[in-house]
Amino acid sequence: MSEARTGKRFPLELPIRIRQKGATAADRGTTADMSAAGVYIQANTDLPVGSPIEFDITLPAKVLGTAKDVEVHCTGRVVRKEANGKTGKGKKTKNGVACVIDQYKFIRSKGTK
Repeated sequence: MSEARTGKRFPLELPIRIRQKGATAADRGTTADMSAAGVYIQANTDLPVGSPIEFDITLPAKVLGTAKDVEVHCTGRVVRKEANGKTGKGKKTKNGVACVIDQYKFIRSKGTK
């Protein structure tokens, strides 16, 4: 199996909101790792491979050394998914979704300059 990744991956667990492109409802999850070109997400969502998605990643102020958290709005597509199944008591565990980031922009919070 060949490795398709390019660039260094960073193991970051950050809050993320995920929407299928054009949908109004969002699922919540966390990032497991990130690179400049993509992100691996763990969430209770079922996104098909190839589907376009939008997601917002929250970068914490205390990590950045800023006064407020910074939101990064991304658009991309699902390139791989891993269903993690269920735990012993029938409780659903989070699915893993690997996404390519096609575009991103930093969202400035209201009231900041």
